[in-house]
Amino acid sequence: MAWGKTCGAFLLAILWMLHASAADWRMALPGWEFEFPRDHHLHPDFKTEWWYFTGRLEDGNGGVFGYQLTFFRQGLRPPGERAGTSSRFVVNDLKFAHFAISDIRGQHFHFAQKLNRGAFGEAGFSDSARLAWIENWTLELLPDGGFALHASDDAAQLQLRLQSTKPFVVHGENGVSQKADGAGRASHYYSGTRLATNGTLSFGTKTFSVRGESWLDREWGSNQLAPNQAGWNWFSLQLDDGTEFMLYQMRTKDGGLDPNSSGTFVDQNGDARHLARDDYQLVPVKSWTSKSTGGRYPVAWRLAVPKLNLRVEISTPLESQELDLRPVAYWEGLVEVQGTRQSTSVRGHGYMELTGYAGALVGLSESPN
Repeated sequence: MAWGKTCGAFLLAILWMLHASAADWRMALPGWEFEFPRDHHLHPDFKTEWWYFTGRLEDGNGGVFGYQLTFFRQGLRPPGERAGTSSRFVVNDLKFAHFAISDIRGQHFHFAQKLNRGAFGEAGFSDSARLAWIENWTLELLPDGGFALHASDDAAQLQLRLQSTKPFVVHGENGVSQKADGAGRASHYYSGTRLATNGTLSFGTKTFSVRGESWLDREWGSNQLAPNQAGWNWFSLQLDDGTEFMLYQMRTKDGGLDPNSSGTFVDQNGDARHLARDDYQLVPVKSWTSKSTGGRYPVAWRLAVPKLNLRVEISTPLESQELDLRPVAYWEGLVEVQGTRQSTSVRGHGYMELTGYAGALVGLSESPN
């Protein structure tokens, strides 16, 4: 599942290299005009970006699965240093990806990761219809505007087609999702909040035809986190009344919440409403401790959004959804939602990501210049 000591040590060395100044990279600043499908593709002038897919799938026979497939790019050479180099061994970015399957009925969680320099084209971004790939893990943009995902290893395989049923939603204000105080400590961030999904999933010796809903998170920037920040709690929630929520809390090292925490509410028609930190309350009500890393994660929450008359409980059907990818470990998994909105019963599902509970976020916090 994990890379092992050699790849982990290599990644740690690379990430510490990335800890240097972001001054030579383009910053995520107000005024970005989003355009699709252009922004599905590579943004090489920014230091960090990712294509992040999560979803809930059913096999028609009572089986429920969660999945994650994420492609990451971390810039190694700023735009101003790329001219005049022809060697394949001098690469501009580090490519890596995470793949996870949650088998709810079997109470089993499988994860894997890949790291590749892409010196000979075995990994890369924005090659015609291919948006991102590492060896046999691929993300493709289809002619009809949908997406095709493929990932496989010795234990699991995923092959899916996804089609957005609502417009893409831009998060934040004036084109930026602010993560900390200061110009450029932000990302350009949009989501596909409800993607109809179908395909096949193989787990062990069994293959399942699956259908369900997915969520795409797409972000790019260069200098997001501040030195006083410890990690974040992030939620994508799809409710059965046709609405969605994206919420995140940026946590500080003194145990507080950064005022730059925010979220987005998406109504049934796809119209988005920005939520500031004080517009919602997230209270942890249960924790789970990893035997692998010792990280203690808040895996159940009580969410209230008073201005939308929403009060729900967020829980997980599988507590052990930690990706132990030394030197980085985080919890990312399927969650369930139950409560009321506008005094009417509402249910739903989604994904939750919890970082900074099992060690530092190496390579994401930089000193401003």
